[in-house]
Amino acid sequence: MQRMALALLVLSGVVNYIDRATLAVGNPLIRHDLGLSVAQMGFLLSAFLVAYAFAQLPVGALVDRVGPRWLLTLGLSLWSVAQGMGGMVTSFSQFIGVRVLLGIGESPQFPTGARVVRDWFNQRDRGVATGVFNCASTLGNAIGVPLLTALMLAFGWRWMFIIMSFVGIVVALLWFVTYRSPEHAALTPDENAYRIEGEPPSRQTHLTFDAWKQLFRIQRTWGLILGSFGCVYVVWIYASWLPAYLETERHMSIRATGFFSAIPFLCGTAGALLGGYLVDFLVRKGMKPMASRKVPAALCLFGTAICTVAAAYTTSTTLAIAFISASLFLLYVTTTCGWALASVGFPSNCAASIGSMLNFGGYLGGALAPALTGLIVQSTGSFVLALVAGGAISVASGIAYLLLVTEPASAVDSALDTATAQPTRAGENL
Repeated sequence: MQRMALALLVLSGVVNYIDRATLAVGNPLIRHDLGLSVAQMGFLLSAFLVAYAFAQLPVGALVDRVGPRWLLTLGLSLWSVAQGMGGMVTSFSQFIGVRVLLGIGESPQFPTGARVVRDWFNQRDRGVATGVFNCASTLGNAIGVPLLTALMLAFGWRWMFIIMSFVGIVVALLWFVTYRSPEHAALTPDENAYRIEGEPPSRQTHLTFDAWKQLFRIQRTWGLILGSFGCVYVVWIYASWLPAYLETERHMSIRATGFFSAIPFLCGTAGALLGGYLVDFLVRKGMKPMASRKVPAALCLFGTAICTVAAAYTTSTTLAIAFISASLFLLYVTTTCGWALASVGFPSNCAASIGSMLNFGGYLGGALAPALTGLIVQSTGSFVLALVAGGAISVASGIAYLLLVTEPASAVDSALDTATAQPTRAGENL
């Protein structure tokens, strides 16, 4: 079931990110058909991300409370319905509503992944497992841009949305029928021993509201939130604007854009996988789990800043694509390290909740990126300042990882341990 669970997470994550890319791929045609400005398109791209960010906090707690099977099934179903509705809109306001619904539906995906990895894998193997499920995001973009471009050219942008809606419903059914949590699976004694080896004694099944509030009083929680903010900000500059950037700034055709947009995200897939191996390698070499994750994350964010600014100022299209590819490679090493941090240093029944807090911070940055990029491009006629701003934000987030993500040691950590160890009181479950 370990490998099956991971494979299903990758499949649903790929569909998740293909669905996110539909608006970016259809950007020029949708703007033409609906009469939208560049700034309006930026706000439309951000509507999904704002809804996604704010849905993270309750949905992470719900995954810890209800379980991955039901929450991801409901999420997949909702976002697939929203995707189909996206192919039927006729106005800017309708599209805003559909994108908000899409953001809410997609919100359980990655908190579910954090919980599944925590439930099924020993802590010494969680880096690779995290890298595998995290690579779905870049793999989805790498597959999605050329696939969606082909669908759009063959059937139009509206049918592109509707076809992906049907794909999502099929994946929702597959997840619901196939996935089971460890307590409902027929595990052998050896399989169960592998899962819990090196873990502290098991805690209550459900996270209390008191324990959930304690997470916000811990410094490293805010390190994860702020570190993720800058990382996802830069990711979403590219995820939302790369096709339009290549068409307008680099003067590529729509067909060429579909091909060349995939290259950076394939590099991101490699970064996500390498990040997982790197984390586990550093732990086996004796580095503390926190340091094995935060140090590579910070260094990669500093490297991202250099590559992003270089992409902004180079006059060569080839070099621009190479620098963007390097940026996404480093960014996805960072995201894997960030998600791997969610599986250490916190009680086991907090895994989805802390993952959702990390993702909340990230997608506040992600929500800001498309709108701010659109405003900068509209006012300056160029993507240069937008990319420079992304570089500066990634540096700040790298510093947050280094300074704020610390080993458990404080009185607040002790209070969290006490809160998660106490028997659940009636009405206190999340």
